[in-house]
Amino acid sequence: MRKFGRRGAFVPLFFLFMIDKRVVKEIVEDFLKSSDNYPVTVEVKPDNTIVVEIDNDQTVSIDDCVALSSYIESKLDREKEDYALEVGSAGIGQAFKIPRQYRKNIGNEIEVLAKSGIKHVGILKAVDEDKIVLTVRKQIKPEGAKRKVTVEEDLTFLYNEIKYAKYSFKL
Repeated sequence: MRKFGRRGAFVPLFFLFMIDKRVVKEIVEDFLKSSDNYPVTVEVKPDNTIVVEIDNDQTVSIDDCVALSSYIESKLDREKEDYALEVGSAGIGQAFKIPRQYRKNIGNEIEVLAKSGIKHVGILKAVDEDKIVLTVRKQIKPEGAKRKVTVEEDLTFLYNEIKYAKYSFKL
């Protein structure tokens, strides 16, 4: 449906009644405050598609996603706002988006692609609000030695230096 807008232009009706992301974020946070789940992303797309991604330090069940979806729907009025709703959990192969996801993976092997274009795989050693420390293994040949030896090196990355980081799969 179209609505006649300013200066004689037609404006799609959904642009006039876009859902406020802050409202959706408050609804999500209100529901999750009494659970072990936490929000990763809350997004409202221009076509009023609401996308909510949650995570947990252990595991997120389908029932958790269904309950959150029902709660969001109970707080929004479909008569006023036409929207689509997608609620899901952070997938194991997806990039980490918030520091808590990094913290949950301390001790696990992760893959980090630096913005410089270099990919590193190693054990996530430490995380704080500004950076992560990744322990990587390297093969080096000491001067005068006949064989290479494996050494461990700690690499520090500021979050703004990381293009993506995710759990590393070994097949």
